[in-house]
Amino acid sequence: MKITYLGHACISIETKDKTLLIDPFITGNELASEIDIDKLQADYILITHAHQDHILDVEAIANRTGAVIISNYEIVSHFENKGLKGHPMNHGGKWEFDFGTVHYTNAIHSSSFPDGTYGGQPGGFVIETSHHRLYIAGDTALTNDMKLIPEVIGELDLAILPVGDNFTMGIDEAIRASTFLNCNKVLGYHFDTFGYIKIDHKEAFEKFAKAKKELYLLSIGGHMKL
Repeated sequence: MKITYLGHACISIETKDKTLLIDPFITGNELASEIDIDKLQADYILITHAHQDHILDVEAIANRTGAVIISNYEIVSHFENKGLKGHPMNHGGKWEFDFGTVHYTNAIHSSSFPDGTYGGQPGGFVIETSHHRLYIAGDTALTNDMKLIPEVIGELDLAILPVGDNFTMGIDEAIRASTFLNCNKVLGYHFDTFGYIKIDHKEAFEKFAKAKKELYLLSIGGHMKL
């Protein structure tokens, strides 16, 4: 499995034969100016919530690739009304797709479309393939619900957590979250895009190391493999 960081909260996940794109916000991110959305592949687009910095490029990419949108009922309905394909989910549910199983998890945040209309409740995902299991938290606070993920779904290979603070968890809370999740390998996202969420990288690595956990902060366009 190859995981590529495309800036802010946008991640590309390449499984054996499918590509999943998470929360595509690229053309509005000055830090991701070298990423060409017309070259991105996507069989599925997973959306955690309706804020513009998570859905901005969904329509353009889905129209070009024919990707199926996976999200809550309200977000999927919004894009189906635009002629796109979708699969609606809600908290606590799971569905088996051709790449593996997706579990829709709780997140504590807000969710509205850019015009202010209701975007359903925010969420996260656990993605299970034949060889890996990873958690994508979405925009969220630290929550005790995270403890249920390894208990109910199983051991994680990677937790993808927001670390930028202010709108979501910060570094200290992400460390606690990794303990709740029983997963010491964390890929940080939702950081540095704008002033409110800029972080001190050196301090972040030092805090994770002190807690005997691994933190990955990829450069935009950088990737890691599981």
